[in-house]
Amino acid sequence: MSRDHRHSNFLSSLGVIGLGLQIAAAGCLGGAQDEAGHAAKRRAMVAGQIAARGVRDPLVLRAMSGVPRHLFVPAGVADQAYRDHPLPIGEGQTISQPYIVALMTESLALKGGEKVLEVGTGSGYQAAVLGRIAAAVYTVEINGTLAGQAAATLERLGYANVHVRSGDGFYGWPEEAPFDAMMVTAAAPEVPPALFAQLAEGGRLVIPLGDPQTYQRLTVITKRDGQPRVDQILDVRFVPMTGEIQKKKR
Repeated sequence: MSRDHRHSNFLSSLGVIGLGLQIAAAGCLGGAQDEAGHAAKRRAMVAGQIAARGVRDPLVLRAMSGVPRHLFVPAGVADQAYRDHPLPIGEGQTISQPYIVALMTESLALKGGEKVLEVGTGSGYQAAVLGRIAAAVYTVEINGTLAGQAAATLERLGYANVHVRSGDGFYGWPEEAPFDAMMVTAAAPEVPPALFAQLAEGGRLVIPLGDPQTYQRLTVITKRDGQPRVDQILDVRFVPMTGEIQKKKR
């Protein structure tokens, strides 16, 4: 092989490498631009949908600004992730609109350092928001498929303080009780007794109470001297809680 030919091959190789680096750089730039775009959408969501409606807790606003909601919904609806409405997540379930997620989180009055129980993991988004504030989140999902998907998403995104279990949230998570706060993200006609029993003294439980087939009242229950103190917030509509609680209705 002549020296000129070897020189030509070397230059060609450099060209291929250079093109590869350009493509990789373009991909990195595109990824950075995408993330910047999502971050801008989150800021707009927090300002226009959440703070504008009266949510003031800085811990909640910061958490809502930081959790990548578009990664907790199916790819087909990811472009709608920061809009002001619920979205389907498969298995007949939905992710609540951002304002309701923020309102329910604020209603727990978290200060940081708490142990929180969530019933109804869904896609894992609400658990991620809670995980940005609380020390530990234990979340129970009755649908095994959703529980597995949520656990994988949370692990991939680094939410090491969020623990997912597949099971019936009617029974809570007794081995980890008591909990400083609880959230139920499905409609129930009444508070499951095990949940109130596992709530720490002074703790708060947020739950949509009422007819699961129509509308419910978003309700905050505070445990005072072992008794429930009830405050109602607003009308909401959630998918029904399933499992043992449905048997109790019959």
